[in-house]
Amino acid sequence: MADHVRINELLDYVKTGRIMDAMREFYADDVVMEEPMYGKTEGLAANLEREQQFVDSVAEFKNFQADRVASGDDFSLYENVMDWVGKDGKTYHVEQVVVAHWRDGKIVHERFYYDRG
Repeated sequence: MADHVRINELLDYVKTGRIMDAMREFYADDVVMEEPMYGKTEGLAANLEREQQFVDSVAEFKNFQADRVASGDDFSLYENVMDWVGKDGKTYHVEQVVVAHWRDGKIVHERFYYDRG
């Protein structure tokens, strides 16, 4: 049911820098995440490790916007823009669309669409 798709709560976690908390709260143990840079990562433990590596590489988050959000009975999608400065000193800008499938209030599959360039 749609009330199990808690996308706005998840986005609030991310907007306030609670990315790892969001992973633990909103992702199923058997989640599969897919993105152009990394391919498929299966299981919550592997995704937590991958996400922690990302978080550890960030010196400063500058911007996270997700203004276009939609959801249905078992899916959510949003378009977002992120900007951050990495510990390597580079500035990063990503525009992406994220599509997630939910089961029992948790994400079981999430795919990120963005240009790798």
